[in-house]
Amino acid sequence: MWTQEEERERPARKDPEPRRGRPRSAAAERAILDAVAGLLEAGEPLGSLSIERIARTAGVGKATIYRRWSDKEELFVDVLRDIEPPEPVVSGTAGLADLRLLLESIRGRGLAQRSSALLHNVFAQMKSHPRLWAEYQCTVIAPRRTALLAAVRRAVDAGELRADLDVELMNDLFLGPMLVRTVHRPDAPLPEDLTDRIVRLLLEGLAPRPPAGD
Repeated sequence: MWTQEEERERPARKDPEPRRGRPRSAAAERAILDAVAGLLEAGEPLGSLSIERIARTAGVGKATIYRRWSDKEELFVDVLRDIEPPEPVVSGTAGLADLRLLLESIRGRGLAQRSSALLHNVFAQMKSHPRLWAEYQCTVIAPRRTALLAAVRRAVDAGELRADLDVELMNDLFLGPMLVRTVHRPDAPLPEDLTDRIVRLLLEGLAPRPPAGD
């Protein structure tokens, strides 16, 4: 949300019109995202970042920022998306293979957050901004869960997983261990074979095997 002073400075919104002339500058947007990331990395709290400071750091006018983002939360979410590891490219047709790729991307994000003071500090601060955290959950976290759920459904359709079980519960069973390791246990190991171990364990089941010969 813009401050009252920033809101007064914003150009009045008009009904959308067909764009004419030069397109929005990708270089300007890149400079703005980099400026916010740089300020956060330097220790600036999210709550104290002003549009004036961001614009000055990015070398653009404040109007350039106002035209691109409806409020600071929207800008900050774009910054968070930008500094994270890229989304994995999945086939969209495979089941367990795509599921493994998506789980592996979560493991990669966990490693990145542990090694990046910027990511660690930003996520810690973001949780004290309910609207920003909710926006991040909606625009970043929810689509990832949807993609994983779709992969589980494809695995069911392909006969790789049982069709008589709750698909959403199966999804949570695959996702849960990785989230525990990456989010809830920051000291837990994240070995390269963790994704395969999680998938294999769930496919094999947790019940003890009957003794040989029974």
